[in-house]
Amino acid sequence: MINIKDNIDKIKAQIQQACQQSARLIPVTELPKPLLENSSPVSLLAVSKTKPATLIEQAYLAGQKDFGENYLQEAVEKITQLAHLPELTWHFIGPIQSNKTKLIASNFSWVHSVDREKIALRLNQHIQDDDCHDTPLNICLQVNISNEESKSGIDVSEVFTLAKVINNCDKLTLRGLMAVPEKNANSACYEKMQLLFEQLKKQYPSVDTLSLGMSNDLEQAVAHGSTMVRIGTAIFGSRTNKT
Repeated sequence: MINIKDNIDKIKAQIQQACQQSARLIPVTELPKPLLENSSPVSLLAVSKTKPATLIEQAYLAGQKDFGENYLQEAVEKITQLAHLPELTWHFIGPIQSNKTKLIASNFSWVHSVDREKIALRLNQHIQDDDCHDTPLNICLQVNISNEESKSGIDVSEVFTLAKVINNCDKLTLRGLMAVPEKNANSACYEKMQLLFEQLKKQYPSVDTLSLGMSNDLEQAVAHGSTMVRIGTAIFGSRTNKT
């Protein structure tokens, strides 16, 4: 039996430890009491793809509010099933096909995987056309930081061009960058992402999110400025194969 709450607590403790090791946390003794529970500068995104709504609800009851989904149709079904839960925030983190942008805009609060101008403009238009969508869509640009042919994402050289497009869309809010470094990537890869993030923050006040790090590279990502780590298996157990 998977103990979702214990798993979440372990991950949060791991994040706290990584922050301490990289000197990103103010010592607890120097924090006022109301801030103690929210002292970490790194948030947890629970990656719930292939997992049933029942497990997501368990995570929600354990205090987790942010969930990441890769597969759109599956995600929409779960979003519908869990619509009764307040303050639940859905993040789309998978590759985006042009014909899926309407469903994404209608169901998600965040999109981490924008890598084309066409996708950005379509998301913006769908929100303009949706009278029920009264808040902007939070956008992270996906960067193919390791230049892997098998992965989505823009080249480093394209970041600021696409960022300008997002910033000019009235229904989108540029929040930052997302990346999935190759397995066993060296520190230079993470340093490059950290530098890009810092440069983007200086140019756009809305930028505050570096979505970087999973179970296998959490410590390295946190040490290089990640503000959001994406964790799936360590919370929900091994994934069901997606056909």
